[in-house]
Amino acid sequence: MEHNIVSVSGGKDSAATLLVAQFLEVPNLVGVFADTGNEHPETYEYVEYLKDAIGVPIITVRADFSEQISARRAYIVLNWPKEGIPQTLIDRALAVLEPTGIPFLDLCLWKGLFPSTKRRFCTEELKRNPIIEQVFIPRMGEGVTILSWQGVRADESLARRFLPECDEVGGGLFNYRPILRWTVEDVFEAHRVAGIKPNPLYLQGAGRVGCMPCVNCAKDELRHISNRWPEEIARIREWERLVSMASKRGASTFFPASNDPTTDIAGQITPATHGIDRAVEWAMTSRGGRQFDMFARLDTSGCASNYGLCESPWSADAAAIQIAVEGLRKAA
Repeated sequence: MEHNIVSVSGGKDSAATLLVAQFLEVPNLVGVFADTGNEHPETYEYVEYLKDAIGVPIITVRADFSEQISARRAYIVLNWPKEGIPQTLIDRALAVLEPTGIPFLDLCLWKGLFPSTKRRFCTEELKRNPIIEQVFIPRMGEGVTILSWQGVRADESLARRFLPECDEVGGGLFNYRPILRWTVEDVFEAHRVAGIKPNPLYLQGAGRVGCMPCVNCAKDELRHISNRWPEEIARIREWERLVSMASKRGASTFFPASNDPTTDIAGQITPATHGIDRAVEWAMTSRGGRQFDMFARLDTSGCASNYGLCESPWSADAAAIQIAVEGLRKAA
């Protein structure tokens, strides 16, 4: 038996991958969306749209850190006093260390810090592990093959450039990357031909869709998020407050303080001095971070696609679909 499982993020590449799988009419096709709890509301709406528009079931999985948080509470009670941690910090951590049901936040509460480019534990804990544990393992068995369809493209990064189109993980599990050699133009053309609208965030200036913001967020991306979706910045500000309470150091920031070359990291680091608000201030500056960019606060309320999508039609083209299917089958 063969199971075809497409990882769906709500972004353009995973949607195109799901379309390829549907075009090829592969058996036992499902999508899986790993809900990190750090997504924009329109991404959740878009995943629901894909279910109806494409007609493929999409399973939502969420990581649960209740046991880890409980274990951390026990560890704090037993060990922090021995380590000389002030009782005020112990009481503060215990007051906030309760599962919230938001995977990203619960992960950070358990760890006592946010992920970063050097400690990027979020992908494994919030996406990879839940999909393996909740979707792949229950389907594994004698004579079962699982194709994990992944919407990655070679031109996204140097590391992805050298990925194979297909590789075996083991136990009947294979990774399959059907759009590895596609360009971004190919991706949106697949949407257009199928009559599938892209995530509306792409029409609002987002260069990529996923966590908002991502810990790898670029300076211009953070600037755009702050201007267009200030409520997302407010959410991160509150998360910094909560995770700081759970931290042994008494403080934790979403972005490393060292990201901002204009701030002093020799003294005490707090969300008030080095947190998301300071990161946004830095994002509003020109190169070097010391001069305010007068264009940083320009109006972002209209269509602002980085991919020229504002005037694109999104109605299905039956003839083009047939040609595309024939080409995909030959390639497969």
